[in-house]
This record gives sequence, structure tokens and C-alpha cells, in this order.
Amino acid sequence: MAALDGLPPLREVIARHGLDAKKSLGQNFLLDLNITQKVARNAGKLDDATVIEVGPGPGGLTRALLALGAKKVIAIERDPRCLPALAEISAHYPGRLMVIEGDALAIDFSTLAPAGEPVKIVANLPYNIGTQLLVNWLTIPWPPFWQSLTLMFQKEVGERIVAEADDDHYGRLGVLCGWLTHCDMMFDLPPQAFTPPPKVTSTVVHLEPRANPLPCDLGKLERITAAAFGQRRKMLRQSLKPVGGEVLLEKAGIDPKRRAETLSVEEFVRLANLLP
Repeated sequence: MAALDGLPPLREVIARHGLDAKKSLGQNFLLDLNITQKVARNAGKLDDATVIEVGPGPGGLTRALLALGAKKVIAIERDPRCLPALAEISAHYPGRLMVIEGDALAIDFSTLAPAGEPVKIVANLPYNIGTQLLVNWLTIPWPPFWQSLTLMFQKEVGERIVAEADDDHYGRLGVLCGWLTHCDMMFDLPPQAFTPPPKVTSTVVHLEPRANPLPCDLGKLERITAAAFGQRRKMLRQSLKPVGGEVLLEKAGIDPKRRAETLSVEEFVRLANLLP
């Protein structure tokens, strides 16, 4: 891809700008431009969308998004050392890349793109804030401002996101994602694909919002799942005692001897809707 966009190889960019990855920022740079293109392609059609990227680092995924035709990329980078490298990409794609220096956890993403314009979030998320960012993007007024999320996580987190009932990885995150989105794991990446190599395998997850999620109050659903999975090895009649126990389960028509990991998203919603 270096030949495709005419920009230098990423290893050269990193060496020239002194961009050694910082563990404190959760940085693991993805340098294979063939892989960054594969990530970008999993986001689907880009030429009519504003793409928001978190943690671009030296810009491998940024370059892929732009080379594959993204109308505009808004990249949020906390590390000031990366800004000169990103400025070089911006100069190569005039008017199509905007770089915001800041903490992604403190930014209101819904205000970044023009109203009514399709927004896709595509990112190799820093491991230390990835799950929190996902939850932030899900727990907003629905329908959301974004059209899709194409995100890289540790594989263990990806498995929790897509997990369904009777899966060992199923928990509060799986219920939240299953309630609000259609989500799939797209492909895995070994540690050797990154610099420096993390100790775990990574995976790319693609999420699209459900047009009409089952009606439910988010706060009540969080109360139910927190109680149920807080004691996931216990029967529901025990784990749900703080929120109504057997009386609540009887109203919902759910066997009190079942355990949290056996309940479908629909059953969790039914329980939440019975809370006062």
C-alpha cells in the first residue's frame, strides 16, 4: 500500500519521528498496510461517510481508510508525538483528514460530523480504554449517531461482545451488545502483526445498530444484569434477591433454578421491564 498512496513505509515514519509505542497509552502499532486495508474494508462503503478513528498512532489505518475512499477521516490522538506523522498524511490528502489532539474518553463524538451525514467509527482501539469507549457509544439516545462500529479488541473482549446465552463468555457486555446491535467477529490478528507484539491475540468486531431494539430502560437492564452476573454461578432466585428474586422471576415466567448465563437477551429485557 505504500506504493498505492505514495507515502513512506510505516517503519520509516516511526523511526523518523521517534514513535516508540508507549505502554501507558495502550499503544500497539499495526504496521502491515495490507492488514490495515483489510480492517478498513470490513467497515463497508466509505466514500459517503465521515469516519472517526481513535488512536491512529503513526497512521497505518488512517492511510488505509483514506486510500479506500473515505470521504473524511477524523482522527483523535492523545499522543502529541504522533501529530507530525499524521500531518504528513493530511497534506497528502488535502481536506480529507482532520486530527484532534485529545483524550477520546472526554470527547463528545456525536458533535464531530455534520448533522445527517453517515458516521462510521473504525479503530484499532487502545486496549486500556477500548471496552469503555464501546459502552459509551452504546449507552446514548437511540438510534445512535453512528452507522457502524468496526473495532479491534483483545480477542477475549471480542468474544464477550458477540457472546450469546449458554456461551462461557456471555455476560453483561454480551447482553448490552445483543440488545442494541447486530455484532460479528470478522477476523483475528496474531501478536506478531503489531509493534510491539501484545501478549494476546486481537480480533476485529463489526457492530451495526438495531433499528428497533426491544423496548427497555437502560438503567433497569443494567440493574438486572449486574445482579444476575454478579453471582453467575448461583441460581437466579439467589442472585436476583436484591431486585425481587423469585417473585420477579415468577412474573416473568422464568424458572428460578436457572443461571444468568442461560437467559436470552429477550428474557433479561422482560425481567428489566418488570422492575419498578
